[in-house]
Amino acid sequence: MRAWPSKWKTVPIAAIVVAATAAAPCRTYAQTSAQQPAPALQPASEAARDEAKSPEQAAATTAWERIAPAFDVPEKWEGEFGSFRSPLRFLDGSVVQNADDWARRRQEILDQWHGLMGQWPPLIQDQQLEVLEEEQRDGIRQLRVRFQWTPQEKTTGYLLIPPGDGPRPAVVTVFYEPETSIGLGKENRDYGWQLAQRGFVVLSIGTTEATAARTYSLYHPSIENAEVQPLSMLAYAAANAWHVLANRPEVDAERIGIVGHSFGGKWAMFASCLFEKFACAAWSDPGITFSSTRPSINYWEPWYLGYHPKPWRRRGLITSDNPAQGLYPRLVAEGRDLHELHALMAPRPFLVSGGAEDPPERWMALNHTIAVNDVLGYENRVGMTNRPEHSPNPEANEVVYSFFEHFLMDAPTKSAKR
Repeated sequence: MRAWPSKWKTVPIAAIVVAATAAAPCRTYAQTSAQQPAPALQPASEAARDEAKSPEQAAATTAWERIAPAFDVPEKWEGEFGSFRSPLRFLDGSVVQNADDWARRRQEILDQWHGLMGQWPPLIQDQQLEVLEEEQRDGIRQLRVRFQWTPQEKTTGYLLIPPGDGPRPAVVTVFYEPETSIGLGKENRDYGWQLAQRGFVVLSIGTTEATAARTYSLYHPSIENAEVQPLSMLAYAAANAWHVLANRPEVDAERIGIVGHSFGGKWAMFASCLFEKFACAAWSDPGITFSSTRPSINYWEPWYLGYHPKPWRRRGLITSDNPAQGLYPRLVAEGRDLHELHALMAPRPFLVSGGAEDPPERWMALNHTIAVNDVLGYENRVGMTNRPEHSPNPEANEVVYSFFEHFLMDAPTKSAKR
């Protein structure tokens, strides 16, 4: 598999950084989609889809074989960095040359973003999990549970425990509420239930009360005076959910991932990037870069990165009479983008399950993380699939499940580190 363009293999790191910094401005999503619609995932035919999903076919191929195409950068996007500032360049202008340099640069990026978004409260590591209800569903133990996910609030979610002995891999699933992920909501968003059937322990969480109140997120210490950007607080809550799973005897703490779609995709992305104990992550069509023209890539909203005291701005695109407020305009003015956070994942693997908000041109942002992995000596750590629609479909989801099977259940491939 081609993890990094061959034409860059012999180019010094400094030259790659210069090329990324001097690259032509990115085309907008509207320009790209008008020229080339996002391709549907393969296999495309009904017969091929049925065959791909049959147990016999699944057993005949490894998880890596099922996901490998997602980690092959399309030729059109090889070596394309867009206008994104290289995460390999320190604030003082020097360039990362090796793993030791990257450790320092990584901390610099993390400190900058936490400084901008607000510092997290101490993590709640000694979690006391309350079991409220328990039932059996198709051989899987389903526990309705409650735990402390912020200093001020507890949340209620679901713990799914499949049959088996010994510590197993686990996944945190995040969404507007926890029921959808366990198969009690809209179709093709049941990540938790599907993963539990594949042998993963699952903790499904969601912002049920905030969603009902149309405030969607978490506000610390209060919604009247939040000191941390709400999207960062969601990441903090997911980090506390990681500790819930890590404390369970059924779970191997070294093999815990996270996944979410749309709102949950943004949540999963920030959680996995900001909390390095997540072993891997899958983000379904969150909008992995900023965009002022896409109403669903709305990081400017007060429940994401644009918090400001109420009354809140009207929901919707940024306009002259409805401007963005809070941190978001500063991030854009300073030339920051989410590729800086993606880079914090390296060398941990992640998969973008792209749809309408994350078309193939997003490889320009992802190439920056591939460049970081190249410095660290890793390949096949950044993947993306693309579908035309925002909503997940069975083909896209099968890649997500196989991604977790490969990176959390299977032994690492020989190609993972050169």
